[in-house]
Amino acid sequence: MDLGLKDKIAFVAASSQGLGKSVALELAQEGAHLVICARNEADLIETKNEIDTIGNGDVLALTGDLSIAADRDRMMSTALQNYGHIDILVTNSGGPPAGKFEDLTQEDWDKSYELLLGSTVSLVRAVIPRMKKQEWGRIIAITSQAVKQPVANLILSNSVRASVVGLMKTLASELGPYGITVNNVMPGYTQTNRLKKLIAANPAFASAVDEIPLKRFGNPEEFAAAVTFLASERASYITGVSLAVDGGWIKHIL
Repeated sequence: MDLGLKDKIAFVAASSQGLGKSVALELAQEGAHLVICARNEADLIETKNEIDTIGNGDVLALTGDLSIAADRDRMMSTALQNYGHIDILVTNSGGPPAGKFEDLTQEDWDKSYELLLGSTVSLVRAVIPRMKKQEWGRIIAITSQAVKQPVANLILSNSVRASVVGLMKTLASELGPYGITVNNVMPGYTQTNRLKKLIAANPAFASAVDEIPLKRFGNPEEFAAAVTFLASERASYITGVSLAVDGGWIKHIL
């Protein structure tokens, strides 16, 4: 199946490891040009080199912290100066700290807002004008299964990520007339460093595999395949959806 992604320009946030890296690798294999970003320069360069070996497109690697507005603006400005426009935006970030409500400070809440919702708003704001002008675009938010079914001890993620979904659903209506699709993808328990850290901090997380109908944690490549399809020409009539890639963990009907 030709996904029509050759020479498209994709900005994938937080893409030096985990789900973001897997998405960037998958898009590169489809022939897209990539803008990747992360805080850790060494990890970022390693990812860039890996993408260079499998893709035919260009790779622009930008170092910065998505929770800092000035860094977000600088990275997006550099990307737009380099390519002129962004066809595909994949918003993403690391997860906020685990903990119950009374364990967390106001500073924890403020940082989580900037990391999750603030970063999404900034990146989307930057790409919209050119997407509207060309009447084509893909905006995809990576959130979490927690927006549909809250996960114990992750109140920050449960709360703030849900606001990202509200933003995506509203943008789907506002931007649809311009040929721009806007979707949300909800990863379930996936074998990333984030999951490993959660299990190390609280071994009870490991038992979550028993709640998954497929009886295993997901692979990052499986998640990336779903995001790449939504970014493609073949997904041109899919917008405003929240797609779970969770092995069936979410139990609700709708």
